[in-house]
Parts: sequence; structure tokens; C-alpha cells
Amino acid sequence: MSTTTELQCYRKGCGKAYICAENAADSCRYHPGVPVFHDALKSWSCCEKKSTDFSVFLDMPGCTYGFHSNEKPAPAPKVQSQPLPDELVIKGPPPKPVERSARPDVNEALTTLANTIGATLKRALEQRLANLSVQEMKSTNNGPDSEIEIGTACKNKSCQVRYEGTSSNETECLYHPGVPVFHEGLKYWSCCQRKTTEFDKFLEQQGCETGKHNWVAVKETVQRNNCRMDWHQTGSNVTISVFAKCADPTKTIVKVNQVSVDIFIVYEDDKIYSQWLELNGIIDIGKSCVKLLGSKVEIILKKAEPVSWGKLQYESQAGDHSQSS
Repeated sequence: MSTTTELQCYRKGCGKAYICAENAADSCRYHPGVPVFHDALKSWSCCEKKSTDFSVFLDMPGCTYGFHSNEKPAPAPKVQSQPLPDELVIKGPPPKPVERSARPDVNEALTTLANTIGATLKRALEQRLANLSVQEMKSTNNGPDSEIEIGTACKNKSCQVRYEGTSSNETECLYHPGVPVFHEGLKYWSCCQRKTTEFDKFLEQQGCETGKHNWVAVKETVQRNNCRMDWHQTGSNVTISVFAKCADPTKTIVKVNQVSVDIFIVYEDDKIYSQWLELNGIIDIGKSCVKLLGSKVEIILKKAEPVSWGKLQYESQAGDHSQSS
């Protein structure tokens, strides 16, 4: 080989071309160690230089000087993998199955869940109150005095008088003939314009007109309706959603025991949704609740066991127990 032939150095970190006649003891700057990759850091085992960037790692100058070498490094020996057996048996204790509790009696006593009123429902109820007709406000459908119970309150808006006998008919009825108005945070009656920002103070305002007492409210025709019902679950809760708008917080009642729920919702003034369900799983009554929202009622049932419910209703339940019509 001619001493003037250009050769390629294969030492790690060098890679330069050189002429054999000019190859000296300090011509090659290289890394005698091996690459190390750990926790995103890249370095050489022979020096302390480290980087997270692979390009920077490749450009790191060597830490040792010596002669160039055109001998390619020997490839790393291949590790012969052992063939796996046809059946790989892993010995160990079998997984412990989830122990299900004994199913409680569906006829256990029912507990009424607390209602939480959402902000959307509060706004919807205020708007519905504001839309009451003047005809409803002026209803004077009085029945015979013999049918009026002692202590019955006058049905005219804001009148505080209660029926104590026929002599009560001679007392003055002080009421509001107008309708409620809610505008930009202010609450007042259209008939007298006494404005306030407090809802309780608005309800306590005395009437502005006098007239006759109305002891008997107009009898309303009860409407029972089907509402869309849906449910979903998480690891810890089952949520039943009944899409009934403007549910009445004072009349909506949800009762439960550990394996059933009895739903009674009064919404949009005179509509009723009623349904009883035997639940597929067991619930924790103390951690369950009801949320009343503007467009629906959410019944949030806390699971007593960390298991998935395949369906909402228990298998033995035959047919639909809904009382809506």
C-alpha cells in the first residue's frame, strides 16, 4: 500500500480521512469507550459529556488522542435467543374474584334523597313565575263556606289572611293583581313597581289593591307524561337523567332503598312523571343525591360495590313500572 494513499479512520468520534505517511501519535481524537443511553441522556462511557440531543451527541469531540486506524470495529456478538416453549405456564395464586354482597330485600323502607337546585333551574323558575297570566292571578273561584277548612290561606297573590269562619269574608284582601317582573336583577310586581334585588323581600311585599278573598284555588287537571330517561355509569356512580323541564323543587320527590328507586317529578306547573325501578346493583343511600336542573333531573346513585352494571334494571323486573301516561 502506498504511503500517500488516503485512508478512512474508523475510530469512534473521529471518522476522518488520513494519509498513512502523516499518521502520528496525536493525529486521531476519538472515544475509546462505548455509547451510553439512559433516561433520555446520551453520553460516552469514557468521558462525562452528556446531551439529550442525538445530533449533539454525534458531534462530541473525542476525549483521547492516538493513531488513526482503518480497521473496522468488530461487530457486537449476536445473542442467540432461546425458543419459547409451546405453552408458557406462569405459576402463582389465581386472581381473587370480587365478592358480591347478598342482595338486600327490594321491599326495604324507602329514604327520600335531598334535592339540590341548580342555577339553571332557579333562572327557569323565575322566568316561569314572571309569565303567569293575569287571569290566574285574579282567580276568584270561591266554593261554599261549609267546604272551606279553618286555616285555609287566601289564594290571591301576597294576601296573608287565613280563613277563620264566615267573618273572614268581610275582611279586606290586600293583594297584587299584576304579574311578577324580573329584569336586570330587579324583582317587582307590574301593578305597583316596588323594586328589590332580593327574592325573599319580593315575596314579602304587601299587596297594592283591595278586594275579596279567594279561598279555593282553581282545580287543575293533572297531566301525566312520558319523559325521556337515560342513564350512564362511572366506576363509582350510576346517574339516571329524566328530561323534565322546570321541575318543582317542593313537589319533586325521589325515594330509594339499596336496590330500588321511586321517582315522582312535578314539572312545567302541572305535568307529572312517575316511575319505580328495581336496580341492577346495590347503592349507598347516604352518598346518593338528586340534582334539579333547568332541563332535567339527575339522580346520582353511589355504587356500594366497585363493579360495572350491565344494565340499569334488575333481571327479575318484568315490564315497565312507569306510572306516566
